[in-house]
Amino acid sequence: MSYVQRVIDAVKEKDPDQELFIQAVTEVLESLEPVLDAHPEYEANAILERIVEPERVVMFRVPWVDDNGKVQVNRGMRVQFNSAIGPYKGGLRLDPSVNLSMIKFLGFEQIFKNSLTTLPMGGAKGGSDFDPKGKSDMEVMRFCQSFMTELAKHIGADTDVPAGDIGTGGREIGYMFGQYKRLRNEFTGVLTGKGLQYGGSLARPEATGYGLVYLVEEHLKCNGESFEGKTVAVHGSGNVAIYAIQKVTQLGGKVVTCSDRKGWIYDPEGVDYEIVKQIKEVERGSLALYAERKAGAEYHEGDARGVWTIPCDIALPCAAQNTLFIEDAQTLVANGCKIVGEGANMPTTLDATKYLQANGVAFFPGKAANAGGVATSGLEMSQNSERLSWTFEEVDAKLKDIMVNIYHAADDAAKEYGVEGDFVAGANIAGFVKVADAMIAQGVC
Repeated sequence: MSYVQRVIDAVKEKDPDQELFIQAVTEVLESLEPVLDAHPEYEANAILERIVEPERVVMFRVPWVDDNGKVQVNRGMRVQFNSAIGPYKGGLRLDPSVNLSMIKFLGFEQIFKNSLTTLPMGGAKGGSDFDPKGKSDMEVMRFCQSFMTELAKHIGADTDVPAGDIGTGGREIGYMFGQYKRLRNEFTGVLTGKGLQYGGSLARPEATGYGLVYLVEEHLKCNGESFEGKTVAVHGSGNVAIYAIQKVTQLGGKVVTCSDRKGWIYDPEGVDYEIVKQIKEVERGSLALYAERKAGAEYHEGDARGVWTIPCDIALPCAAQNTLFIEDAQTLVANGCKIVGEGANMPTTLDATKYLQANGVAFFPGKAANAGGVATSGLEMSQNSERLSWTFEEVDAKLKDIMVNIYHAADDAAKEYGVEGDFVAGANIAGFVKVADAMIAQGVC
């Protein structure tokens, strides 16, 4: 039995109920066979056994009082996965679906994503099963203050720097930052995604969506093409999707779909990102409103995976994990899709990923394609440390450079290890080698 399979089997035996985590570990480790064969020192130093085990897992209760004066209790957690190349870095997800398996999968992915940016950031993730939807600002504030009261014991600008994620936007980051400042009596860059008035970075809201498009654009450019005239299907309508739609449109492409949890829209004339942004970020409403405001657009209530039935050249899943299945992959291939770029974390199932690759689709995994968000968070950390504020254009240019470099790092690693064109393996290998070498250099710790 191979080294990789032994470690995967051990993870399954130890955490059999953590399906998302097992899926992430399997996807990464299976692609590392070539580099492990070439570097026996990784097995000799038990790098895989160490890298799949978090350095620290913190779980805690979060009691808070709702507007009716009733005490509510949620579960909070932070998984500090690997700090070999820098302080822990990763978002905080607030959603009823949050559990340990999800946070471990996200934290594990974050190790390699952060490594690919070339910035000094380790991998972590956290969050709570609290649902901010439908809550008043005061309820959200009381939850965030209670959550940070415990989390503050485990984070710091040089220890662990959380950020936003699903359910954790500017409002939530602001409340958490205020509580951290109150508890520690210091103004420091302990969170990223902050407001511009108190240490945030320009271009951070746009970063993940823009970064996704910059990486795909570089692939097109290297193959003598561009977004001009391309039809693009987007799944999702959150922050990542909105700014991916904007950037694709600016580059001459036409986005014809997007979705939310209740349904999806098809706009043959091209999705207007301003309307989507108004509905989702300002009104926090349903995409059903889009069809009422844009002539010729169709709203389809129900399974949002309907976006994959629309013929496209490029597909960008930008919502959440496991939202593009094998049957969706088959439909995309049948309809002529040539590129899939993951704007979310692991939105494509393993069998769907393999089918897309086997059928000649250029597939870019989330750890590479959606690294723009954490890259810009790293740039926010740099600005905070230097007490500087860069212009939008400066940050955007640095972001584009990072995404172009990530594309070539994955491409070069794939070529070096005999899997040219496999950007999943390339991204995993490029991210892994840097972390593994740092772990060996630091000894057994």
